[in-house]
Amino acid sequence: MADHTGGSRADVELRIPAEGAYASVVRTTAAGLAARLDFTIDDIEDLRIAIGEATALAMPAADPGTDLVACFHFGAGALTVTLETEAVDEPPLDTESFAWQVLDTMAQDASAGPEGGRFHVRFTVTSSVAAGMTGAEL
Repeated sequence: MADHTGGSRADVELRIPAEGAYASVVRTTAAGLAARLDFTIDDIEDLRIAIGEATALAMPAADPGTDLVACFHFGAGALTVTLETEAVDEPPLDTESFAWQVLDTMAQDASAGPEGGRFHVRFTVTSSVAAGMTGAEL
């Protein structure tokens, strides 16, 4: 798998069949990692929603019988997620789709689309605690 995070190895990498039935495994893994990074419950729920929409973008683009690889990179109060799958036909990203609109709203630095025979979705979710938000802003 190509590394798209500036050369650093993923802190956690998960490989699953690129089928909708496995989307919950990615959501659960992401939630567990965010909890270890001291994300709030609201932040974790936002991440779960973002993961759900990202898998809704990536899985239909996948070639039949291929895997979805989820890479998780830890940052200071942030989690960057990359979902990638083989997609020889390189389907374009529908930026008008509900899944993209939700992902783009819930996450920072969201990007998606075909790239060298693969389809990727990449985004970052930041902890509200790390962002310095007070109780009134939460």
